Amino acid sequence: MNEVHFSEPFARVNGEPFLELPQDLYIPPDALEVILDAFEGPLDLLLYLIRRHNLDVLDIPMAQLTQQYMGYVELMQAHQLELASEYLLMAAVMIEIKSRMLLPRPTEISGDEADPRAELVRRLLEYEQMKLAAHGLTTLPQAQRDFSLVQVWLEQVAVKRLPEVHLEDLRNAWLGMIAKANVNRHHKISREELSVREHMSRILRSLQNREFVEFSELFNQQAGIPELVVTFLAMLELGKELMVVISQQAPFSPIYVKLSLASAHA
Repeated sequence: MNEVHFSEPFARVNGEPFLELPQDLYIPPDALEVILDAFEGPLDLLLYLIRRHNLDVLDIPMAQLTQQYMGYVELMQAHQLELASEYLLMAAVMIEIKSRMLLPRPTEISGDEADPRAELVRRLLEYEQMKLAAHGLTTLPQAQRDFSLVQVWLEQVAVKRLPEVHLEDLRNAWLGMIAKANVNRHHKISREELSVREHMSRILRSLQNREFVEFSELFNQQAGIPELVVTFLAMLELGKELMVVISQQAPFSPIYVKLSLASAHA
């Protein structure tokens, strides 16, 4: 074995430099590993060869590209690498295209239909667009790669939101009260002075220490229409001054009244 000398240490073992290969050094045949570029498929390999050798993808020189492609396939086979069947299929397609380009083309066919490379060019361009799009997505910030997700638990008291009461609902409730009062109507005529403020106080007392009271329970059905009118005005005035809350669970459902928070703690 001829001795090989190096101007600089090619290796260090326990800090000791080696300037020449040992005489008894044995290198098994499988110790050297050839690392090839990894491709995701035959289109990826073709696109790599085209860009590496500055070829025009719209005017591919099939002889040159086929030679480079077959050299890569033979290199993979020579190093006993697992070769996918799709690589061999693409090799057959390229050889077919190369053969068709050697044949005379029909004069009545022109454009892409006359070019055997048209389908391969279309597939290469579509693949390159998808590859660029995938690369663009990988450059975007990703969770657990570029930043971490943080969850924060906030202790909050849920506020019960009551549905709003529309004027039409109040009108229907009022008409219902009038209809009940007309049933119990009598013909005794008397003069009576009614106070809205007094009825407001009576409603507030009725709501004291109670969660919800149905709208109709706050009216005296036997008192007659004048008192019903004053009670209704007192109810509207309390709602206007935000002393009571008027609500209902759903449209056309019963209307309920309760003291507001300000009135409850007054």
